[in-house]
Amino acid sequence: TMIYLDNSATTRPFDGVIDVMDRCMREQYFNASAAYKPAVDVDRAMRECRKTIAAQLGIQESGVIFTGGGTESDNLAILGTAAALRQGANFVCSAIEHPAVAETIRRVEQMGHTVRVLPIDARGVVDLAACETVIDEHTALVSCMQVSNETGAIQPVEALNKLARRKNPNVRIHVDGVQGFMRVPMHMERMGVDLYALSGHKIHGPKGIGVLAVRPGVRLIPQITGGGQEKGLRSGTEATAQIAGFAKAVELRWDHLEDKLHHMAEVKAYAVEKLSAIPDLHIIGDGKAPHVLSVSMAGWPSQNVVNDLGSQGICVSAGSACHHGKSSQVVSALGLPKRVAAGVIRLSFGPETTFAEIDACAEALRNHHDHRMPML
Repeated sequence: TMIYLDNSATTRPFDGVIDVMDRCMREQYFNASAAYKPAVDVDRAMRECRKTIAAQLGIQESGVIFTGGGTESDNLAILGTAAALRQGANFVCSAIEHPAVAETIRRVEQMGHTVRVLPIDARGVVDLAACETVIDEHTALVSCMQVSNETGAIQPVEALNKLARRKNPNVRIHVDGVQGFMRVPMHMERMGVDLYALSGHKIHGPKGIGVLAVRPGVRLIPQITGGGQEKGLRSGTEATAQIAGFAKAVELRWDHLEDKLHHMAEVKAYAVEKLSAIPDLHIIGDGKAPHVLSVSMAGWPSQNVVNDLGSQGICVSAGSACHHGKSSQVVSALGLPKRVAAGVIRLSFGPETTFAEIDACAEALRNHHDHRMPML
């Protein structure tokens, strides 16, 4: 039996999500832009989907812009903001951003802007003291992920917003919420977040669907132009089945959400306890999010550990599944010793993760330590 401990990479869609998408494709396949009644019904259903998602974020449904996923949402937020500026400015992001932000923010330099990076401390959390010098009155956008996809560290988004607006009242705050949405709270109005990116397949919805939530008054230049769908910000016929599946995932995740999050936190605490007993194993960072745990066996290369566990049907990842073999800038930013940095693996949990699965993973890691020679 497979033990799946890589829920930050993707999640298995809920059965209810698959059912809703199947029905949508079989019976409600109409183009939402068409004028006849079945198409109008699809458009109305899509508005209900927006309401479901907006309710989780403390914004109006009109601020929910559907995209092809978290990466596209981040691109639209950053490049759309940069393109709307009349003169050069500086863009600030944290040192631990996902490539969807880190690589995109580099592109704004080609548009005549400058980029500055916020350092993190040993916990993997943005160093707010350093923000005082990095952010200034010419900062157009500050981008900081809500939860680190590699360590589970929750970032001080609200404090960062207050600090940035003190320097420049017109600054835009962009948050990559792909790992945060429905794991830690988000209220965009209260927390001062202008642009919030999220993804369906991280919460048991389908792949290929995401949202950029936009607060009223925020100006973006579209990056995909065409027929003017999604308030002109993201043209193209809406992926109605994915949208319906995403909304159903939110609805099902919301049901007894506190119980689900409490269970995940308990599983994580149990994993910390069990894994800490393994010699040479280090807990990485200070991840407070309930679903991500980063560890390292110093001296045992992470890919070897991942392969060994994988051969036993236990799925974990080497750092992040989004790097395609490149060394992680998050691990680099933490300043870990080389032997520790080279052994980092990530375990990520879902509401259905069991304590028995943690026991099996801990036993496999201990066996790897005891029977494989360290190589570093």
